[in-house]
Order: sequence, then C-alpha cells, then structure tokens
Amino acid sequence: MSNAPVDNSRRRFLTVATSVVGGVGVAGAAVPFIASWNPSAKAKAAGAPVEVNISKIEPGQMLRVEWRGKPVWIVNRTPEMIAGLAGHEDQLRDAASENEQQPSYAQNRHRSIKPEILVAVGICTHLGCSPQYIPEEFEAKVEGVPDGFFCPCHGSKFDMSGRVFQSVPAPLNLQIPPHYYIDDNTILVGEEQGAA
Repeated sequence: MSNAPVDNSRRRFLTVATSVVGGVGVAGAAVPFIASWNPSAKAKAAGAPVEVNISKIEPGQMLRVEWRGKPVWIVNRTPEMIAGLAGHEDQLRDAASENEQQPSYAQNRHRSIKPEILVAVGICTHLGCSPQYIPEEFEAKVEGVPDGFFCPCHGSKFDMSGRVFQSVPAPLNLQIPPHYYIDDNTILVGEEQGAA
C-alpha cells in the first residue's frame, strides 16, 4: 500500500469528465428514441392538407393535385357549365346531394363553396377507377349534357358537380373533400376552416 498523497483536483476532473461523457451518451440515445415516436415524413405527407394556387386555371380547365394518395380535381367551371347543372337533374341518382359525399357547405347544386370552382376527389365511387374529364364532348355519353366526367372502366357518368347519373354502376356522387379558401387564389384541400 502506498501512502501517496491524494490528488483531489485530478479526482474532480475525472468525475466531471465521466459525468459529461455519460450525459452526452444518454442524450445521444434519448434523441433518436424520442424522435421515433413522431410520424415519418411519409406519414405526415399522406394526411397533410395540400395548398393549391388556382389563379392560373382558365375557365373550363382542370388542375389535378394529390391528397392522401388520391387525385383531387379542381375545375374552373364556365358560366355555361354552371347554368347547365339544373337542366338534367331528373337524370341524376342523387341530384340534391343527400348522401354524405360532401361537407355540409358543399351540399348544394354546384357542390362547392364558390359556384365556379369544383373541388372533387377524382375516384369513381364504383370500383375506385379515375374517370376522365370530358369538356364540350360529353354529349356523346349523355344527350343534352355537353360537359362531364366519364369512367371508361364500367361506364359511370358524372356531371360537372360530380353528381352521378342514373343507370350506371357507380352508386354515389364523387366525394367532395374538406377544403376552404385561404384567399381568392388559394385553396387548402384536406382541412375545413377553423379546424385545429
């Protein structure tokens, strides 16, 4: 046994150094562990609302965006398209949009907040195909209706409000997603105004 004097400063240094290294190690292990509780970027994107600039959509044109892995159509309807919505309601399965395929603020003839802008999920309610937008030539599918959406897979037809015609396989109107206008040129798809 040695009776050498004890070097307290060295002992303090080693105690502090060991504590710091241990604290860094604990923090280094805790950060990835806690971060693993957060949803992945892919999961966040899958359900996140989508902000869409509609300022450049000309009357009669359609813009496609993706929300929750689904195609969403944004159509700038012409005055003629809007006026034509009343002319064929006797041929529709759910003309008054009574089935829950849209938020309450879109339960109207044009199924939208603003009559000129249609925001709809572009998936057929029959088997999940994506119908085609047919402006100005839809009358070949439905007499007297110049514009609409046609699903070539099984022949389902929808008007310019996404309302389904009778005698086709699709049982329901196209779904209207939750959305609101941030300003005159920007729509937020996937969230209702005031939702947290």
